[in-house]
Amino acid sequence: MKQDPTSPSTDSASTSIDVRRAALRFVLLISVLSFFADFTYEGSRSITGPYLETLRASAFVVGAVAGFGELCGYALRFFSGRLADITGRFWPITIFGYTVQMLSVPALALTGSWQAAATLIVLERIGRAIRNPPRDVMLSHAAKHMGGYGWTFGVHEACDQFGALCGPLVIALVLAHHGKYHEAFAVLLVPALITLGFVWSACLLYPRPQDLEPAFIDQGPPTSYSRAFWVYLVGAALVAIGFADYSLIAYHFARVHSVPSAVIPIFYAVAMAVSGGASLLFGRLFDRYGFPVLVGLTMVASLFAPLVFLGGFWVALIGAAIWGMGMGVHESIIPAAVTPMVPPQRRASAFGLFTACYGIFWFLGSAVMGFLYDHSRIGVIVFCMITQLMAVPLFLWVSRNRSLSSEG
Repeated sequence: MKQDPTSPSTDSASTSIDVRRAALRFVLLISVLSFFADFTYEGSRSITGPYLETLRASAFVVGAVAGFGELCGYALRFFSGRLADITGRFWPITIFGYTVQMLSVPALALTGSWQAAATLIVLERIGRAIRNPPRDVMLSHAAKHMGGYGWTFGVHEACDQFGALCGPLVIALVLAHHGKYHEAFAVLLVPALITLGFVWSACLLYPRPQDLEPAFIDQGPPTSYSRAFWVYLVGAALVAIGFADYSLIAYHFARVHSVPSAVIPIFYAVAMAVSGGASLLFGRLFDRYGFPVLVGLTMVASLFAPLVFLGGFWVALIGAAIWGMGMGVHESIIPAAVTPMVPPQRRASAFGLFTACYGIFWFLGSAVMGFLYDHSRIGVIVFCMITQLMAVPLFLWVSRNRSLSSEG
């Protein structure tokens, strides 16, 4: 019998298609604004070190500012996530965070002392901490209609990393033609304003992203997280503590002359390109196969350490690419895995807690690796590999005791 086009089932199917299209447009809109955001702040971060040096900052100051900025950039997410859950005001918190971050970057063009520059560098990280948890929650609401959490966060992270690739390259071009850091920072005002324009557009077009999630009912926050969440958090912390920051890798390349100084930024660009591709590919695979994908990738990512710290030019390039793959996996699969473990009403707090712990342990691990490097490169390699591989049995436990597909 021919289906009546005015029947309820037809209306339901039409509504479902409209919601899927809206979810896709929302994810793409957030991904594009993230491209310009990463273009802005990664472009800035590619030259803040040498810029501080021109302002007569010591190596200790450069390291302390970078380390403290990263600590704030992760630890404060716990509080912004809690605030978002308690107030339910996801867009105002997100907009405020993006505004602080985007205006801090071009403001560096107006600085004349390392103290002023350091303040803005840390403020940029604080802005990122404020906006990330509520933004990730809003993205998660569209995941069901996008095909899965891994694919949704993978698409977003790919745009992130493409921006992280383009920003430093444009800054390098500006410096090659003008040679002044202040002009390079000033150029970043353009993508910063574009980012803010996209943020406001997304807010006006999608004031309630939670409506994109099927059967979303606000029942108030539960009292505690599941055991799987805490086990996964410990595993992710072990991965973080053994994952070297690129600044240490670049320092090693320059110190042992395994990579020419002019090529070190290109290695970083390669790593960012691999990171973006890995986010898409492994995000999709994670949606299909679950935690076994994360287990395998954790084991492969641990190989970056011997390759970058012991290898010559080409081996080090492979190591940098594997490091970039690990970065892409961390940035896309980690939030994708957390999302189904907690109810929608608690996601912002969960994202904030999770990324805060992840960042704190990454900071502590970086400090340990810096200390070890001064005494033994082999010690750094052993530390990196052991801590990351220790996470594997924990991920296997979560894989066996929780089906993400059934509980997502």
